[in-house]
Amino acid sequence: MKLSTRGRYGVRAMLELAINAGKGPVPLRDLASRQEISAKYLEQLLIPLKGAGLVKSVRGARGGYLLSSDPDSISLYDIVRSLEGPLAPVECVQDANYCDRVGGCTVHMVWGDMGQLLVDFLSNISLAEMVRRQKERDRNCQAAEAAAVG
Repeated sequence: MKLSTRGRYGVRAMLELAINAGKGPVPLRDLASRQEISAKYLEQLLIPLKGAGLVKSVRGARGGYLLSSDPDSISLYDIVRSLEGPLAPVECVQDANYCDRVGGCTVHMVWGDMGQLLVDFLSNISLAEMVRRQKERDRNCQAAEAAAVG
């Protein structure tokens, strides 16, 4: 299974919003610049994220986007599903009526198990966990740079 740019860029944007949680709205142009995503494209990604209740927008001079809830309560699954749709690896897992063989098909069961593993994996990673990983990565990079200089 391969995520499209919608899913990948959407997760990056949501991570940026999570890093800035509690600091007020992040203007669209700042969000786009920090994540190196076209503002027009990013705006199109924020529409389904807003529709899913994951972000909210604030109008005005100090407006922008922010998470609609705590980063602990938003999972990668929530984000990816709102942008990509169902994460079933094959059509028959998403829609049992797609194929007449579903009832007795071992391969269908394997694809279903695979899809469930993906859902479980993404559901168990919150934006708060992603922020923690980003901060740890930043600290490790700074330590490596300091060691190379010193």
